[in-house]
Formats: sequence, structure tokens, C-alpha cells
Amino acid sequence: MDELHKFIFDGLPVRGMLVRLTTSWREVLSRRESVGSYPEPVRALLGEMAAAAALMQANIKFNGSLILQVFGDGPVKLAVAEARSDLSFRTTAKVVGEVPPGARLETLLNVHGQGRCAITLDPQDRLPGQQPYQGVVPLHGDQREPLQALSQVLEHYMLQSEQLDTRLVLAANDQVAAGLLIQRLPVQGEKNLSGVNVANEDAIGQTEDFNRIAHLAATLTQEELLTLDAETVLRRLFWEEQVRRFEPLQPRFACSCSRERVRGMLSGLGREESEDILAERGQIEIGCDFCGQQYHFDAVDVGELFTPGRDQPPASSAVH
Repeated sequence: MDELHKFIFDGLPVRGMLVRLTTSWREVLSRRESVGSYPEPVRALLGEMAAAAALMQANIKFNGSLILQVFGDGPVKLAVAEARSDLSFRTTAKVVGEVPPGARLETLLNVHGQGRCAITLDPQDRLPGQQPYQGVVPLHGDQREPLQALSQVLEHYMLQSEQLDTRLVLAANDQVAAGLLIQRLPVQGEKNLSGVNVANEDAIGQTEDFNRIAHLAATLTQEELLTLDAETVLRRLFWEEQVRRFEPLQPRFACSCSRERVRGMLSGLGREESEDILAERGQIEIGCDFCGQQYHFDAVDVGELFTPGRDQPPASSAVH
């Protein structure tokens, strides 16, 4: 069962979330099999990205899409996970070379140090002229050392972009994609809940309560994260803390592709090029990279698409 659990630590400036994607994650992989499976390291990366995107979307309560991308100069050119405000998600990747078994982030995307991670917030109802917000960080640390895990990259991103201490544990296999996020609460004013003066970036790394809980979270192994239920994980990690849990949320797989959107893309392609494809192949076939759905357009479909006034209602006599 797909679940996302939010929790706080009573009296402490620390919050947490734990997500487990099971049925939805297996559906993502099953759909992909119809057009060819990704190599195992790419599947694991996409699973971690799906879990991370769900955690971050639930963390900010943003009405729109949170799009997590990693891109670079390795055999994986691009990997994407998108999570929307209802916690529906989808993922895809573009693989352009051979992926070695057990490859980690540097080998997948950052072979020559050109890898980047981007997080985009795209509002659902954009105002005129409003642009999505995007933050970008490299796939290396402060000392230019290559980061080997997505969790390290996102912790670095949160520190750089949000000035918030964050601890992430991510794991994925072909059955489960899961993640645990622990974060210091942003605090304004003279003192936080534990009575320590910590304002904004001055508090980075200085909050004893966060450091203690983050250390406990770091003891969670990927195997435990993948095999244990949320109740067991939280009890084992934080049995000495006062943890207050909220009603679990349910992430799910969903794709926003549609035949109408594909029609719009063909319209942008133009009549001449569309008819050239028809002449060569007999039909136009377009597959969604996210969900594998195939859309087919024959000569009649294309003819209707480029017929002027096709969407106009038939003329009617004047109303008396």
C-alpha cells in the first residue's frame, strides 16, 4: 500500500516524513516494460527520485507540480520525477549509453563533472507572465567532490537554497521506492521550541535536537527502509522521542498525458511534416515517455486536425 506519513517531535523544532511507494511504483515499472525496461541502476535512481519528489511536495504544500531533474554527461542524459499537489507522481529517463551494473550517481550522470540537479516549482494556475521557480545545484559538494547518492545532492540543495538542515535516506528496488526525510523547522523570532536562539542560516548545523534526531535517522539502512513498515521504522529509530504522527496520505501513479495534448503537439509540428510522416509510415505513433501510453493518428485524424473550422459548431438558423 502506498503511504506517506508526516510526523513531528513534540517540543522540538524538527519534523519528518516517511514515504513508501509499492503498488504505484510497480505500476510505473510494469508500464515501462512494454517499451523496454531501464537498467537496474536507472530503475533504482528513478525510484529514489519518485520517493524524494513526493516527500518534497508534501513538505511544501505547493499547489502545482514539483519537478525533480538530474541531468549530465554520462550514459543517463536525463532523469525526471514529477509530483503534483495531490501526491500523484510520474517518472522517466533518457538513457543514451551503456549503464554498468551497480553504477552510482557519478557514473550515471556526472562522468566529467557536468552533472546538475534542478528542482522546479510550476504553479497550477499561473498568473500572466508568471514563470516557474527553479533552483539548480551541481552534483558535487563544497570541496568539488562528486556526490554518489541522490540523498546527498538533495541535502546539499536544501542547505544551499533553503538554509535548512535536512537528512534524507532513500532506497528503491523493483518492489518498493521509499524515503525518510528529517528537517529542522524554519524558525523566526528570538527562540525556537527548545529555547535556543537559532535564526535562519545562523542555525545551520547548530541545533542539537536536529543533530541528535538526524543521527538516529542516519542509522536506518536501505534494506530496513525497503522491508519494514512505517510503524516499525519510526518505533525502532525514535523510541525515546515523543513522536506525533498525522493521518497518512496516499501517493499514487498518474500521468497527465492525453490524446488532446498530443494533437496539440502535432498541430505545432505542422501539416507538411505530419503528412510526410504519414507517407513514410502509414500512421503517426507517439508514445508517452512517462506512462508508455501509445497514441495513433491515421490520415483521417491528421486531415481533421488541419481542416480549418473543424472545431466550429454547425451553422444554425436564426432563433425566432
